[in-house]
Amino acid sequence: MPAKSKAQQQAAGAALAAKRGETKKSDLQGASKSMYESMSEKELEEMASTPRKGKPDHVDDA
Repeated sequence: MPAKSKAQQQAAGAALAAKRGETKKSDLQGASKSMYESMSEKELEEMASTPRKGKPDHVDDA
């Protein structure tokens, strides 16, 4: 599933780094922490690798 915003892509990248052991899990907060717990490394990689061009900074899910 591709990221819908730059913020979502960035959170996925942070969660992916923690999943790979590049950063500490305790450093995660908010969306990246829940992504770490609920998504596989493959799902995070797919979301983090989404091209940024044309993406909004944030998207309201309401």
